Amino acid sequence: MSTSRLSLFHDCHRGERCVLVCNGPSLNRMELDFLRGEIVFGLNKIHLGLEKFGFYPRYLVAVNDKVIQQSAEVYRRMTAIKFLSDSCAGLVPEDAFTYHIRTEGLPERFYRDITQGVRGGHTVTHAAFQIIRYMGFREVVVIGMDHNFTASGKPNEELHMKGADPNHFSPDYFRGQKWDAPNLAESEVSYRLARQIFEEEGRRIVDATLGGACDVFEKADYRQVFGSGK
Repeated sequence: MSTSRLSLFHDCHRGERCVLVCNGPSLNRMELDFLRGEIVFGLNKIHLGLEKFGFYPRYLVAVNDKVIQQSAEVYRRMTAIKFLSDSCAGLVPEDAFTYHIRTEGLPERFYRDITQGVRGGHTVTHAAFQIIRYMGFREVVVIGMDHNFTASGKPNEELHMKGADPNHFSPDYFRGQKWDAPNLAESEVSYRLARQIFEEEGRRIVDATLGGACDVFEKADYRQVFGSGK
């Protein structure tokens, strides 16, 4: 992993707005045409919805080993700029579109300098916030962060999705695969820290998720933010 490659992204989008597309089922109830005119970050298995939703992310972030292992073949073909955990570096080698980033053995909960690494903070969304801040974005609008899961296991427990996945926009998201049960309480701790750091620096995180259950961030109606009709 070359940290000098990551440094190329420092303040490359200073003062701009981006959209962070999480993977909740609420995406299925939205008209997402507006994303074609935005700088979009996708997460994890967003590739399962690109044809349906009609957009392509400029950036993609994935730090969970299971997700990267399950998606490696697709990631190798994607032309989005990808930030992937270096713990799976052998599965998706670095190239013009792929950047490895340190995610393990890190003491801090939020890293302002991503050349040192990023903390997952129990959710890839938090890792994305660190990258977005490093790039200099002034505002990030979040959609698809439903923050509501159906899971029988304890937080962080490895589970096996036997049937259709009810927690993501696609029923095939984890169908027949292993996944880690969410830890919503710890995710919220990470989110509060991200909000604090963004606001201290004059930046904003706006949660425009349709019917989202997270109450950490400033809320907005995505139709008003983007002028969308649905």
